[in-house]
Amino acid sequence: MGFTIGGIREMRSGARRRGRTAEGTAVAEYTGLWGWAVTPGARARAGTCSCGDRRCASPGAHPLDLDAEVPAGSTLDAAACAWAEVPGAAMLLPVGRTFDILDVAEAVGRRALVRLERMGLPLGPVAVTPTRRAQFFVAPGAAAQLPDLLYRMGWDDARLDLRALGPGAHITAPPSDLGGLGPVRWLRPPSLDTAAAPPQARLLLGTLAYVCHRS
Repeated sequence: MGFTIGGIREMRSGARRRGRTAEGTAVAEYTGLWGWAVTPGARARAGTCSCGDRRCASPGAHPLDLDAEVPAGSTLDAAACAWAEVPGAAMLLPVGRTFDILDVAEAVGRRALVRLERMGLPLGPVAVTPTRRAQFFVAPGAAAQLPDLLYRMGWDDARLDLRALGPGAHITAPPSDLGGLGPVRWLRPPSLDTAAAPPQARLLLGTLAYVCHRS
């Protein structure tokens, strides 16, 4: 990792002194503390995407420049300087490297999270979007394994509002705005124990599928 929790505290006070943006600070936390790369993304205002394409298929919800990605492990100064080159960009996290995503309805995610916590199962970060989706961070490979896992658990014939995101996908990171609809928030924030090593999807999938089916 690029710096420690103590370094984060120093960074926040230093950001105020030197006028660093809150988003630049968040990028530095993601890269240096949690070990995630961050890609600059488009924003949407009044239905218009900042990419400039009037026919944009995903206004405010796609990468702007993959070459401008701030790599995992970037130091405080490197991350802040890199983000200063893309003012106003949303923070996107590339999926399929240190984590995949299990995506369900927010109400399902909240109920499942209570069950999972009561069961004492290991949990990674969970984000909620303004479109009322819950995004569970799980170990890489979940997207490729999902059909087989559902088959083994007997859920392959069920019509579940559950999908997995893997390599090539990006999710909007808190507190960035998603498509002009509002900010993404943490339902369960990242921690040092789970950010770089989220749980295997099979540990959560049975509960998520059950709650999806009951809903």
